[in-house]
Amino acid sequence: MKTAIVYASTHHGNTKKLLDAIAAAYEVDLIDAVKIPEKDLNRYDRIGFASGIYYSKFHQAVLNFAAVNMPQNKQTFFISTYGGKADYTSIEKALTAKNSVLLGKYGCKGYDTFGPFKLMGGLAKGHPDEADIAGAVAFYKEITEEK
Repeated sequence: MKTAIVYASTHHGNTKKLLDAIAAAYEVDLIDAVKIPEKDLNRYDRIGFASGIYYSKFHQAVLNFAAVNMPQNKQTFFISTYGGKADYTSIEKALTAKNSVLLGKYGCKGYDTFGPFKLMGGLAKGHPDEADIAGAVAFYKEITEEK
């Protein structure tokens, strides 16, 4: 089964660290939604969406990409990094009409200096750490193993 992960990782590369580890262990195509706003995803069986959480939302480039490019009836999964807490509401809304099957969600802390957090020196320093990265790889393995 072919897998693509559509992502945005703009500030500290937190999300990209997780995805690079997954891509090193498994055959996946990484699509940077900031650089590639449109792509035909029909040839993929599974499509992941990954982003940092910005004011309780996925990055706008990922949300726009999902709204424009997501085919009907695909398996999906979500990966996020965050300073505060995980929130998948925005990406779930973007996929509501696509009849996708959600395989799972993975989130972990990520170093965050966005907005007011910069004044305090940031949140979640040192994250994602090795355990967070290993957790992302284990999550991907779990949702993609043939049952």
